[in-house]
Amino acid sequence: MSEASNLKRAESLEELERHIKDEKLFLIYLSQPECSVCHALLPKVESLLEKFPEIYSMHVDMLEIPETAGRFSIFTVPALLLFAEGKEVMRQARFVRVEELEHNFSKIVKLIND
Repeated sequence: MSEASNLKRAESLEELERHIKDEKLFLIYLSQPECSVCHALLPKVESLLEKFPEIYSMHVDMLEIPETAGRFSIFTVPALLLFAEGKEVMRQARFVRVEELEHNFSKIVKLIND
């Protein structure tokens, strides 16, 4: 994607795997350049993540790292995967409601921090 992003850009599948293992909470935002929904959703997700500094996040352009589709069973974009202590705890794809995302993030952060 050409627009500026607050999400760190993933460089490899190995980098993602390392963060899944090392971060307490880790969000992966998967997209493709030709996806208009991806472009519209990205700034909303970035804004939402400002409320959740405990969630480390990365952006994946699936054309740059195509093996992510198979590794994470991604069939459509945008897709958001949230990992807590190495386990996938949330998955949303295609039509993502920001309000629902915020509710899910709040719930998961509270569970992890309690």
